[in-house]
Amino acid sequence: MVTPEAWLRLCSVEKNTLPRQHLNLWGGPGRFWGCLTQLCSNSYTLDPLLRNCPKFKFPPDRMQSENCSFFPLKARMTDTNLVPGNTTRDASTTDLKEGHTSPIATRGRMGKIAGVQIAGIGTYVPEKIVTNEDLAALGCDSEWIIRRTGIKERRHAAPDQVTSDLAYEAALKTLKSAGRTADEVDLIIVATMTPDHPSPSTACYLQGRLGSVAPAMDVSAACAGFMYAMLTAGQFVATGNSKCALVVGSDLMSRSVDPKDVKTFPLFGDGAGAAILTPTEKTESSGILSYQLCSEGWGADLLRIPAGGTRRQLTPEAFGNGEHFLAMDGRGVFKWAVRVIDESIEQVLADANVTADELKLVVMHQANERIIDSAVAGLKLAPEKVLMNLDRYGNTSAASIPLVLDDAIAQGRLERGDLVLLCGFGAGLSWGTALMRW
Repeated sequence: MVTPEAWLRLCSVEKNTLPRQHLNLWGGPGRFWGCLTQLCSNSYTLDPLLRNCPKFKFPPDRMQSENCSFFPLKARMTDTNLVPGNTTRDASTTDLKEGHTSPIATRGRMGKIAGVQIAGIGTYVPEKIVTNEDLAALGCDSEWIIRRTGIKERRHAAPDQVTSDLAYEAALKTLKSAGRTADEVDLIIVATMTPDHPSPSTACYLQGRLGSVAPAMDVSAACAGFMYAMLTAGQFVATGNSKCALVVGSDLMSRSVDPKDVKTFPLFGDGAGAAILTPTEKTESSGILSYQLCSEGWGADLLRIPAGGTRRQLTPEAFGNGEHFLAMDGRGVFKWAVRVIDESIEQVLADANVTADELKLVVMHQANERIIDSAVAGLKLAPEKVLMNLDRYGNTSAASIPLVLDDAIAQGRLERGDLVLLCGFGAGLSWGTALMRW
């Protein structure tokens, strides 16, 4: 752990003022303040640090103790100027331009997965359609919802339906689409943040209903879950350890968000989407040409379900306080998403030496129309290449990407050989981007 004494020595650099290039490693003085708080708040107060560093100035609104879990830990701790006594330097932290933070490419994992293809897609949404007008009784403003998100309606599961039920229906359609049977499936991965139970996995319930004997596991990466599950399954297929992998994104969000939260409840819908991954010829231009998986745990509290785990058990008090429902800092998530989407897509395209003009289709997680529009503008994407269906389904979390892919296939917008870019992002904070040959 970095000690406050180390920070005091750090603050004494250049007349007790941090060089601007070091502040930029953290995203600016404000974010550095949050990280300093995080490092020292458990054992020390910050007042002595500030008194000993009078020239180390911060904006007035930062000059007080605050919950710093909303501030990103941006610094590369291998930088010799940030950790006294460390003799290792990471070249990626040097020569940063004014106002620029550490590149996305220096974090997470990038790679390629040759020899894998999506052999079939299938989806399921519940029958019940809930319009914005239907939510007016809860105090929701229909025009506000459309203006801020682009969502007009969403689907809600029946009272007797659970997440594995949605996953099962999507899986059956996927198997039919791929011309496969449950007996042929040798791996099942379900991405969900709304499992049937905390344990066992929803994937095991799905496996049992399908009558499969394949190993089954869940992936918990929220709205980025389908990307994490697909890329994990892709590695099994590419290495010959799976011949027919079933990947499912299924979430029943209507029971995970407080109906009294009129700003958050209208955003989400229920649904499931699945894909069958199978081997294909391994060439430089086949499979997943480039992918990126990243997480920024500093933002874990921006989007979470507070109660129900070991950090905060689901007691009667917590249940009564609604802490078992999703809690979201919408503005914080929005600012984060519009940053990482552009940077991640740019990195993946550059890694594959592909331009945006070469893409046939861009499929992003259906969180918010403004987020997607921002990415379209920032990346100069042709709007007709970016398919959206959140106006009909809302944010279905891990199901959103396969739901869009299914729409694209139904509309005849995807053919074998097309270049497709997929990007999912959500709680964690986590995101996954992949460029694949369809």
